[in-house]
Amino acid sequence: MLNDAELLRLGDALLHGHADAILYADHAGIIQFWNPAAERIFGFSAAEAVGASLDIIVPERQRDRHWTGWNEVVASGKSRYGEGDLLSVPALRKDGSRISVEFTITIVRDAAGSLAGFAAVLRDVSARFAELRTLRRQAAAAAERTPVTPPDHT
Repeated sequence: MLNDAELLRLGDALLHGHADAILYADHAGIIQFWNPAAERIFGFSAAEAVGASLDIIVPERQRDRHWTGWNEVVASGKSRYGEGDLLSVPALRKDGSRISVEFTITIVRDAAGSLAGFAAVLRDVSARFAELRTLRRQAAAAAERTPVTPPDHT
């Protein structure tokens, strides 16, 4: 079993050395933690992201839906997404380009048990999504080229 100092070192290593973006936003949706992988994936430095709204990474077309869901969870203290559910959404980079991300969220509670905010682990899956789109296009094109032979009912 790890002692407190070892747990702190482990937590620091996971938060700061993780290949995936890890962020924490308070109940109002203001970013309070932004790890180095988030900097690499989204292009915003921690200094730019911390204190900013999640709107910096939520595409404008998804913002109403995002904030409606966010406010429902903040009001109820419960998420319809279970522990470990993997969510897939588009996201924005600092340069305005869109990427595809998959992520999990965890509700963070304060000492009194009230919802304090959300932690999220996000992974850029843009390359995989692009590959999947290409494969789907190729399959559709192959299906169009393949003649369909009607069944022989003799």
